[in-house]
Amino acid sequence: FLALKIANVNWQSKLNKAAHHTSDYSSTEAIFRRGQAFNITLNLQTMVQSGDNFTFIASTGPSPAESQQTKAIFNLSEEDASGWSATQEPSEPGCMNFTIFSPPNAVIGRYKLKLQIVSGNKVSSILLGQFVLLFNPWCPNDDVYMANEKERQEYVLNDSGIIFQGLEKYIQQEAWNYGQFEEDILDISLAILDRSLNHRQDPAVDVSNRNNPIYVSRVVSAMVNSNDEKGVVEGKWNGKYYSGTNPLQWSGSVTILRKWYRGRYKPVRYGQCWVFAGVMCTVLRSLGIPTRVITNFNSAHDRNINLSIDKYVDISGKTLHLTEDSVWNFHVWNESWFIRRDLGSFYDGWQVLDATPQERSKGIYQCGPVSTRAIKEGDVNLDYDSSFVFAAVNADYVTWICYSNKRKERIYSDTRKIGKFISTKAVGTNSRVDVTANYKYPEGSLKERQVYKKALKLLGVRSTGKTTKITRPRRRSSVAWRQNMTQPAKKPSISGKLILDASPIIGQDILLTLALRNLISDFKTIKVKLSASAILYTRQPKAEILQLSRSIKLGSEEVKEISFKISYSQYKNSLMDDRKILVTAVCDTKQEASLLVEKDIVLQDPFLTIKVLGPTVVYKAVNVQVTFTNPLSEVVTDCVLRAEGSGLLKEQLRINVARMAPMESSTVQFEIIPYKSGTRQLQVDLVCIHFSDIKGFVMLDVAPA
Repeated sequence: FLALKIANVNWQSKLNKAAHHTSDYSSTEAIFRRGQAFNITLNLQTMVQSGDNFTFIASTGPSPAESQQTKAIFNLSEEDASGWSATQEPSEPGCMNFTIFSPPNAVIGRYKLKLQIVSGNKVSSILLGQFVLLFNPWCPNDDVYMANEKERQEYVLNDSGIIFQGLEKYIQQEAWNYGQFEEDILDISLAILDRSLNHRQDPAVDVSNRNNPIYVSRVVSAMVNSNDEKGVVEGKWNGKYYSGTNPLQWSGSVTILRKWYRGRYKPVRYGQCWVFAGVMCTVLRSLGIPTRVITNFNSAHDRNINLSIDKYVDISGKTLHLTEDSVWNFHVWNESWFIRRDLGSFYDGWQVLDATPQERSKGIYQCGPVSTRAIKEGDVNLDYDSSFVFAAVNADYVTWICYSNKRKERIYSDTRKIGKFISTKAVGTNSRVDVTANYKYPEGSLKERQVYKKALKLLGVRSTGKTTKITRPRRRSSVAWRQNMTQPAKKPSISGKLILDASPIIGQDILLTLALRNLISDFKTIKVKLSASAILYTRQPKAEILQLSRSIKLGSEEVKEISFKISYSQYKNSLMDDRKILVTAVCDTKQEASLLVEKDIVLQDPFLTIKVLGPTVVYKAVNVQVTFTNPLSEVVTDCVLRAEGSGLLKEQLRINVARMAPMESSTVQFEIIPYKSGTRQLQVDLVCIHFSDIKGFVMLDVAPA
């Protein structure tokens, strides 16, 4: 018996990778997409006997089984029940060419491929090697199929992007390096699936579920936060970040994922919402699920899911912590694109996933996937976590003033509508696209109110506010709104507005004007209490900066302006790294409803400029010049300039900037050697203990070698 001896297996890496859109992965491994053929060539040492029978065995996971779709046994030319098949192609003497087809619903992950040869009554088996199988947005029968090529380029193959932050009236672009094709990132994404609670509880069942993007994306939403199973990123929204990295200092996912992997799966400290969303986008794109990052401005965190967010202030306008509810300046989550076999085709398309640990879902900090169509139609009873996401974009906002005698009064405030300017990066450019219409009907339209009432009914919240049982376990819920829901606050007879006199820059004084207008002909005296606090983007006050009281006389329909300033010396020690300040004015007239006026302020960074000194070509060194200014009127020391970019720098670059005099400009030069062609994002970040990061980025078109 001459056993067939194979000299080597040629996985036709270049051809297969081009056909499968996997050429970008920095890995020597064979990487294919499901539902699509790949070719392999066996170079033989011995001749094939005419009666030899060939059988292929593809298997994945710790205990492969045909019943679990984690093992497929298939012969030449006939498709196996599993959907796997192989055909032999013409070849040169001394070698054999095979085309192998995987089904469009195959389990994704790392496979072993074996060849079994039956020659007469002898059976021999040869391990041909390993390959990785991914989701396939190019395949019409795959659940993640996306028809538009430009969208596939953006949501699957683009390894950098923009995450929007700031305030609804001051939206900022932050660059993010997804880096899903960088070295080790695909391995790390597969390791994330293997570290999940589901995998630990039942590895065989977990792996067999990995053919389903609903299942895989939900597992990833739990694993990206560290709360239940030592996932990737540990969240922190208070205090200092001495024992880790300040969330504002990350500029991409690659450093974070490698740190977790190389540190033996110890959660990386620290993240806030955009970090969780950036990391999740990397992992899902690397596995082949089309994914994008979404920012919701004025995002409600409705702990008790009654679709009402209550805010309590004292008579001076200071926020009181009487409720678990909150409204964040912005919140960042993800959307992934796939069909919903569990809900029906109406709910296909973009699905919301949120890895930020806010609430438990089925006992674990995970959220989604929830169809954006379900949110828009108020179907808050559908899987998964639709009520939580519905509240984030639709809850009503109610403000109460609490007097020293425990009396609470529902006061009129220009309700900042929840869920504004829901944003994502445009396909093919860095501009902002507003996707609010995917989440809700136009504010104030009849349809929007009908959807809101439908959601209240499904949640068992009566519109009088008396609550029946709510499915989510209740924390300390605010009781007051339920009695008063029926009587809306009286409208005050004055209106007010806080106006910024100039764009505030860090290191300078902030000049503000409160404009008050008497809406009626009666003369009145108004007591104004102004307060300013440093806040996080979650609008949690962290430090008081200023309190002022003024008395103002307003004649018939008169308008008056009060100017005041918050000096740098007042805010410099209180300001959080978010550079955000909340200013409130409580305007009180005797016998009438009080008026609350609020304004969120973001202090702007001084600019940082990046110049690339010459053309960018693959494998050719080029110098980059970065110029920045110390914004403070004091000396700063120990700053670090950091640079990163997929396809440009294999690891993050760090350069020490020893000392900068007050208001001094400084220039640093460094070299990059691009290793990938196409549009690339270079990010630069000046990190300093005296002020929060100054960030900048530049897009480079790298020519092939």
